Amino acid sequence: MKDSFLNYFSGFSKLNHFQRLEKLKAYGLISKEDISYLNQGVTEPHLAENLIENVLGYFDLPLGVAVNFIIDNIPYVIPLAVEETSIIAAASKTARWVCSNGEIKTQKLGSFSTGQIHIAQVKDFSRLKKIIEEHFETWKQEVHKNILPAMVKRGGGLKDYELRSIKRPDGKQMAIWHLHIETCDAMGANLINQVCEYLKTPLEEASQEEVTLCILSNLADKRLFRAEVILRNQDPVLIKKIEEASLFGEMDPYRAATSNKGVLNGIDALLVATGNDWRAVEAGLHAYACHSGQYKSLTQWRAKGRDLHGVLEGPFMLGTVGGVTDLHPTARLGLKILGHPSGERLARISAALGLVQNLGALRALVTEGVIEGHMKLHIKNLALKAGATEAEQPRLEKHLCRILKNQKHISFSLVEKTLRAWRAGGSNTEKNL
Repeated sequence: MKDSFLNYFSGFSKLNHFQRLEKLKAYGLISKEDISYLNQGVTEPHLAENLIENVLGYFDLPLGVAVNFIIDNIPYVIPLAVEETSIIAAASKTARWVCSNGEIKTQKLGSFSTGQIHIAQVKDFSRLKKIIEEHFETWKQEVHKNILPAMVKRGGGLKDYELRSIKRPDGKQMAIWHLHIETCDAMGANLINQVCEYLKTPLEEASQEEVTLCILSNLADKRLFRAEVILRNQDPVLIKKIEEASLFGEMDPYRAATSNKGVLNGIDALLVATGNDWRAVEAGLHAYACHSGQYKSLTQWRAKGRDLHGVLEGPFMLGTVGGVTDLHPTARLGLKILGHPSGERLARISAALGLVQNLGALRALVTEGVIEGHMKLHIKNLALKAGATEAEQPRLEKHLCRILKNQKHISFSLVEKTLRAWRAGGSNTEKNL
């Protein structure tokens, strides 16, 4: 299965747009109707009117796919909506390296999202704790009946709670009641907020405490997922360099911020392509990166003999039902390409993607550096910005790549100058440049 999947998508990046669509259609990931939709370019304006306010139109992002991913022995083509050069190429290239020489495994470490009921100045914390203990089961049944009946039918609902105390700067005490909720395949933000607001009144009446605010937390540290990569029989020098680069990000927050941005390059693009709240996931992952007391890289890589082991662990509040995932046709198509995953499966894919993306970046950093590989792909943007026609672009890109090998940098002014000289000198000019 592994070899046939990797072979099928070999050379995928060298196909043109139409050939890629046909390739996905032949593999059974999209239909003829999906191809027509993708080719039309713009979604109907009325959809935007129902999603946000003061609508003017759409800001289009390129939609592509990362190939070569085999996660938990399941092959995936991963849709990514992103504008940055090299993200898809790096993910696909690194996934092929990993899946040809090792494996990607994932696991769920927890499934509860968290809502918070906040009491800014609690009068009697011990009494508050006793009242919650006495009433929790009754209140839970009321929540299940009035707010979460559909979720309970799917196996979800309010499962547990935690009461926290924080000392304020003025010496008084703050109380936070955490509600742990299983949201199944939904991201669940609105439902979590509804549960918190529903319980505000009975809590105030029973405790005589004043609730300050009710809101979900994006630090979903009870909804953790873990991805692991094992690369076997690799160059010991290379994997030791990757380990050292990983240690840099684990120990230095300045490096960690850049490392985690790279992790999120692919994750964000996947979440946009599937209609998920990428901002919520980013906030949660960055907060989780501080759970030891210092901001650190979300990934760790270690050389073990000739093998390289990597791990990423973090909170992923994702959904595949409700919200934009149901409303936006491109989000629905993105989920279709992934095989209509559950919320849990999408979280596993996201974690794996982030870990592989990070490995690609570290490998580039410790070998040729990030500039050369990035510039090769950035040349396309420079040629387009300089005004190269569709016919000129392939030859111009090839010529500029030859220049890049010698001087390691291509500026926009050089691209413009090259194109002007080429046009002024006619078809033979390229040979003389």
